[in-house]
Amino acid sequence: MAGHRIFTTSFASIYPLYRAKAERKGRTQDELDQVIGWLTGYDPAGLRQAIDREVTLETFFAEAPAFTPYAGLITGVICGYRVEQIEDPLMQRIRYLDKLVDELAKGKKLASIMRAPAAARSPRST
Repeated sequence: MAGHRIFTTSFASIYPLYRAKAERKGRTQDELDQVIGWLTGYDPAGLRQAIDREVTLETFFAEAPAFTPYAGLITGVICGYRVEQIEDPLMQRIRYLDKLVDELAKGKKLASIMRAPAAARSPRST
């Protein structure tokens, strides 16, 4: 999938579509931003700056401050592809984001969307 045209699409053009999808299903922009921030490490100011600069999706992910180490826990089908089997790293990151936005719009709890290993979610009692 190298050189796919989605790579040069601006994040600013995609973000309103994500927001509209989430809001249509009763979710908030803040929740969307939290999910994007969990995946990429962008804080609200950094996210706004990426939108204002109209960076491409390639640049958006390349400049992500702290891409989550838990992205590998995101599984399932998006756009007909299993996200865990997508070979191109950039396309996989884009589809991870698509998958998370879908889960948000479907009403999943933020804690479920923003995955963490089981050990990190429930501390062991001693």
